[in-house]
Amino acid sequence: MDGFLLAFAISFGVVFVAELGDKSQLMALAFATRYRALPVLVGITLATTAVHLLSVAVGHGLGTALPTGWISLVAAVAFVGFGAWTLRGDRLTADERAKAERATGSAVLTSSVAFFLAELGDKTMLATITLATQYGWFGVWIGSTLGMVGADALAIVVGRKLGRLLPERAVSIGAAALFFLFGGSLAVEATGELAGRPAWAILADAVDHHAAGWMALAIAVLVAVLGAIGGRRLLEASPARREIGRAARVPGSAAWWGRVLYVGATALGLVAPLLVAADVIDPVPLLDDPGLVVIGAGLALLGVSLVLASQIELRRAGSPDPVLASRGLRSRMRNPGLTGIVVATAGTLVMVPTLVGVLAAVLLVVSVRIQVRAVREPMLAQLHGEEYLAYAARTGRYLPRLTASRS
Repeated sequence: MDGFLLAFAISFGVVFVAELGDKSQLMALAFATRYRALPVLVGITLATTAVHLLSVAVGHGLGTALPTGWISLVAAVAFVGFGAWTLRGDRLTADERAKAERATGSAVLTSSVAFFLAELGDKTMLATITLATQYGWFGVWIGSTLGMVGADALAIVVGRKLGRLLPERAVSIGAAALFFLFGGSLAVEATGELAGRPAWAILADAVDHHAAGWMALAIAVLVAVLGAIGGRRLLEASPARREIGRAARVPGSAAWWGRVLYVGATALGLVAPLLVAADVIDPVPLLDDPGLVVIGAGLALLGVSLVLASQIELRRAGSPDPVLASRGLRSRMRNPGLTGIVVATAGTLVMVPTLVGVLAAVLLVVSVRIQVRAVREPMLAQLHGEEYLAYAARTGRYLPRLTASRS
């Protein structure tokens, strides 16, 4: 019974999340505009039951024929692929939308045939096959079927309203993150089974402080390069930032000090992991742990991703001044690039904790505070007046604002 409940719970959760924003959910919405909800749901249930029964049969057959370690590894790769697929998004084609809108026969028959054909080869079918290689087929069948029906029912009942409350992109990112997390856990499990020893022990042997130092140095170099490129692009794209750039060339000004401290922080941020990698200094013994290296690497890559996203958005910006963006990252936070740099630096510090790294992080935070509070905000307010004050009221300085400003 415990095995059934585990298979049911995991399958229900994975498929339910995978269906959020999926093509099948969009088809359910389209059919529900033409038919009553109950017949459409009956059709979806019949189609899903058949497709997922076929899926668990295939998955169960693979599970009894292949070694579990290799199955877990393939499953891990599959779930990472599902995450990437979810991030890419899913849309109804013009032909699929036209079929949904033209359907005039029995609601149950029409919707069941349409959903059966739509689900063949879809990511939820592939996810169900993968789950059936890991867990009991019956629990996977029932859980995945109810997960898909529940997600499509949610689309029919709350459809448009839900779309307004939960932005489609945010839902996709959340679903992809869960796929990546599940894939990562399967990869750890597969590594342990194939190697015949705990994955954590293998990681501890592979990730010593020398390896961590070189990895942290590579990330620090990438952040430094991205920071330089981003700063140049921002100067070229924003009239306001060109004013700030001219102010930074005045020795002794706040902008000048902000730039000097930033350069110093960048240099120390590169030196710290290099000294550890070259075995000149050792990390703080209390924090020299493979687990912290993994956590720090994840944090650093998150920061790099934020910097990259900020720069891609900047390159595509249609406004002459991205500071006053009405959409994208800068419509929610005013300094996403600086936030990403700070997060990435914090990650490299966790990877190779040293006093030099701590000093680099402190100088970076001070530099960012000077640049933002003493230079950028006063100058932008002077240049843009009320328009900038309204922008600042609806956005966060370093993170998205959760509540409306009271000022």
